[in-house]
Formats: sequence, C-alpha cells, structure tokens
Amino acid sequence: MFMLQEYTLFNHPLKSIDHPKVLINTLNAHSFNTARKDDDFNKALLCSDVLLPDGISVVWAMRLLNGLKIQKIAGADLFFYEMERANAKGGKCFFLGSTEDTLEKIQKRAAIEYPNVQVFSFSPPYKAEFSDEDNEQMIDAINTINPDVLFVGMTAPKQEKWAFQHFNQMQVGHVCCIGAVFDFYAGTIQRAPKWMIQLGVEWLYRLIKEPRRLWRRYLIGNTKFLGYILIEKLKS
Repeated sequence: MFMLQEYTLFNHPLKSIDHPKVLINTLNAHSFNTARKDDDFNKALLCSDVLLPDGISVVWAMRLLNGLKIQKIAGADLFFYEMERANAKGGKCFFLGSTEDTLEKIQKRAAIEYPNVQVFSFSPPYKAEFSDEDNEQMIDAINTINPDVLFVGMTAPKQEKWAFQHFNQMQVGHVCCIGAVFDFYAGTIQRAPKWMIQLGVEWLYRLIKEPRRLWRRYLIGNTKFLGYILIEKLKS
C-alpha cells in the first residue's frame, strides 16, 4: 500500500544539514499524488538525503496519522537559508532551469542581497525529455563551477528525477530542487503575503492568482490527498 508514512520527513533546523553533499527535495500534497502514479519520482523522493515537508497539508496529515508534530519548511525557506550560508562563507551557487530572462533577474537581485555569493546559471532546453547531449552539457556546466549549492528549477517531477539520476555525476555541495522559487525570487510570480503563509493558506493565494493552471491541482488534488490520508489512517 502506498503510504505517506513511508517517507522520512525532515524535522530539524536547516543548519543541522552538515553533510558536504546532499540531495534535498520537498514533499507536498501535489507531489504525493504524483508519486503514486510515477515510480521514478517516488524513488527519487524516497532516496532523498533530506525530504522537507513543504505543505501544510503534509504537516497536518503526519499529525493525524501518527501524532508527529513537524514544521513546514518551504522550498523558499531552503533557498534563503542556502543563500545566507553561501554568503557567509563567500561561496558559489548555480541555478539550473527556467528562462534566460528569469535567470538574469535572479542574478541581478542576488548580487545586491548576497554580494559575497558568486552566482552562475544555465537555462536548459525546454523539452519533455533531455537527450544525452543535453544532460552532458548541463553536468559539465555545473562541474566546471563546482558550486556549494545547486538550485534545480524544472518543476516537479522532472527536477527531482533529473537531480536523483545525475547526483553522483555532479561535483556539487547541496542539491536543492525548489521549482517555483526561481519565479518567486525573480519577481515573475508573486508569492503569497506572510500572513497567508503563516495561516497555511498559501495554496489559496496561488489558486486565486493562477486559477486556470492550478484549479485541478488544488481543488481536485487536495481532495484526493485527503481521501488517501483518511484511508491510510483507517488501515493503519
């Protein structure tokens, strides 16, 4: 039976991640629903060195299932932590994903807010599957820099599967799959106000902003997720 409790969710301060090379992914209701139908994605999540509970629904579900009190840690929280960590040590970061325009906006903002960080980026071709040549080009670009942190923003589940598949080939420190954070930081998509995030309704803000794209994910997807959790609770 496919269960949320099969995942080991991170429940510590981010500063406790002290291993020099780690694969960091996030889990929310949408990714849980997707993983039920995608074995490769599920494997990538299960094999994460760190799996963050990025979604209030996951936090509530874990409390319902086994009484575990965990704290939501969003991809954006991870991003700002890693950038501050790199800034403190004068490190290097690499953004893999998105468009050249978005990457340029990220670099301009990061240069002001994190002046001690060397920022590099690569915009991969927009296609459903990368060729061997595409993969080699991306890995070579990353390894030439040997960054302290690699941010991968290709949307789920593509980014998680790519990072897991090529993790051992990359000369890199922390590998962080953070999807929409690229757009949030670049300012191409506005993130929810802090009060909505604190109330656990960031999903509602995103739905209002992009109803045509996200209505199925949140209205149908969240309902499915709730059903899966209730079934898991009854059977366990």
